[in-house]
Amino acid sequence: MTDISALEVPPPGTEEYFGAAYPAAERYAQHLATTGIEWGLIGPREIDRLWTRHILNCAVVAEFIDDSDVVGDVGSGAGLPGIPIALLRPQAQIVLIEPMERRVEWLKMVVDDLGLDNVRIVRARVEELVDEEMFTVVTARAVKAMTTLIEWTHEVMGPDGRILALKGASVEAELAKTKKLLKRYRLTQPKIHIVDGGILDVPSRVVEIAKK
Repeated sequence: MTDISALEVPPPGTEEYFGAAYPAAERYAQHLATTGIEWGLIGPREIDRLWTRHILNCAVVAEFIDDSDVVGDVGSGAGLPGIPIALLRPQAQIVLIEPMERRVEWLKMVVDDLGLDNVRIVRARVEELVDEEMFTVVTARAVKAMTTLIEWTHEVMGPDGRILALKGASVEAELAKTKKLLKRYRLTQPKIHIVDGGILDVPSRVVEIAKK
């Protein structure tokens, strides 16, 4: 078993940020720090920054999610950002999309343990879900370049659908390559939201692109 003594202490304000969902968020952190590492979903060096670099980094996406949204989390992996969003937006519907069987089994185990009734898990690639699923929001973290993400997801977004992608500091270079696709698929110019939730020292970058 993984030693979780090195698990990062959540920064001040984390309990207030999650509110009633905080105990479940703590259990999720413990899953990431144990079976998440043992099953190869999280690198062992991440244990001392699980809260800031992973859970809270993703949780701030929930600030852009409405209760009525149906969210498709592309390449969900360890449930990031889908599970933190589900914890903070229990009325929204969250679909974790993941093609790898081992990751899907881990997600099922964690979602069942956390009692997340608003979460479904679909084993597939998102481009295989055309005509099967329709989302008001598509989320992604560390999943390909923006051009690829747009190509993969534009057909599973509803009429007012949006992409909310967590990206790093080099996002401007990625977005510069999206101009033709934005025009082809009638998408808005990207907005880059810098979000810290009032608790992150290093803010998250959330790229928002919407259908016109």
